[in-house]
Amino acid sequence: MTTYFDDKETMSKDMRREYYNQRLVEMVKLGYDRSSRVKNMFDETGIRPVDIQSTDDLEKLPVISREKLVEIQAEDPPFGGFADNKASIGRIFTSPGPVYEPHLGSDDPLWARAYSAAGFKRGDVVLNAFTYHMVAAGLTFHGGLNRVGATVVPSGSSGTQQQVQLIKDLNVTGYTGTPSFLMAIIKKAEEMGHDFNKDFRVKRASFGAEPLPPSLRRVFEDEYGIDTYQMYGATEVGDIAYECSEKNAWHICEEVFVEIVDPDTGKRVGPGSLGEIVVTRFNPVFFLFRFGTGDLSSIVDETCPCGRTSQMLKGIAGRVGDAVKVRGMFVAPSQLARVGSQFSGTRFQLTITRTGHRDTLSVRVETAEQASGLETLKSRFDKIFQEICTVKIDALEIVGPGTIGDDAPLMVDERSWK
Repeated sequence: MTTYFDDKETMSKDMRREYYNQRLVEMVKLGYDRSSRVKNMFDETGIRPVDIQSTDDLEKLPVISREKLVEIQAEDPPFGGFADNKASIGRIFTSPGPVYEPHLGSDDPLWARAYSAAGFKRGDVVLNAFTYHMVAAGLTFHGGLNRVGATVVPSGSSGTQQQVQLIKDLNVTGYTGTPSFLMAIIKKAEEMGHDFNKDFRVKRASFGAEPLPPSLRRVFEDEYGIDTYQMYGATEVGDIAYECSEKNAWHICEEVFVEIVDPDTGKRVGPGSLGEIVVTRFNPVFFLFRFGTGDLSSIVDETCPCGRTSQMLKGIAGRVGDAVKVRGMFVAPSQLARVGSQFSGTRFQLTITRTGHRDTLSVRVETAEQASGLETLKSRFDKIFQEICTVKIDALEIVGPGTIGDDAPLMVDERSWK
């Protein structure tokens, strides 16, 4: 039976729309009254607070990248004029740049939804291997675990041998941190002569800050019996999305509104289309509208069997600078990796050219497949490529082994914009 953090997670679409719009209107009014940056931004562009009545109106405001935020804070320290300096700020964190991030006190539900969806609860003893010093990670994840009733072991960046000792002595049942560090802890435990399955009680893990490759997830779950979950956020805006037990996509948190936009224009792209994740966190002290994360994803607007009604993100497809736009749609290296995973013993390369005012996408697929199976391969490749990348291939050529060199780039963009 699914357990929810609160009833906001099962709101109807109409209730959710009304909830988002109400929160946004409240934040706009507060921001205009209490933030010099927001007031100047509105006044300079001729926008009045009453012009923002729904989340659809957010497109009237600019997207603010991390680089731009660093620049703004340097001009107007410490918060770039985005914060209500008279508000009760619980903590101030930093991230490289530097960026200074004011946070609310202990009532902020940061990360609690993610941990609740992952099954953490009262009685769990959780090793928190996120860094505690100055950055938001350690303390905010700590707070989320506390909100769901778990006991936290604030191990931070301690060495793997000490982490093993803590897990053993304190009967740790869960882990939160990066997946690579958990694997390093497991390997250290085995080097020390332990059988991780028999000697330890870690049965649940929630990961952030780096990707969880499917192969590593299988190792954790199949070999070590650890139920794994992913959560996604950014230091500037906190938690954004998380996995539930279905593990098909990431539910968007109720404390944020997420847009998927074309990074060149700031305009939203259609459902299922790849674009930049832009986040507005409903925050009464830090009025940062439309923060551009630089990460690429798409919206999954489907009903999840878990019962949560929020829209979902289809994972992270890469960074804005890594992707190439073809006929208005981004194609990212991570998408191509997913395509490649469906075809063992093949290698392929994309070439993008331009004929008149239209992009042309050509693909060469290198295989040792016998002639009798080539048409089936072409048809299947074309279908899977379009399903994953949402762009149709114009020309697909099958070539023999050795045609595409080992060092050949995955994508070649031959378009000229002169």
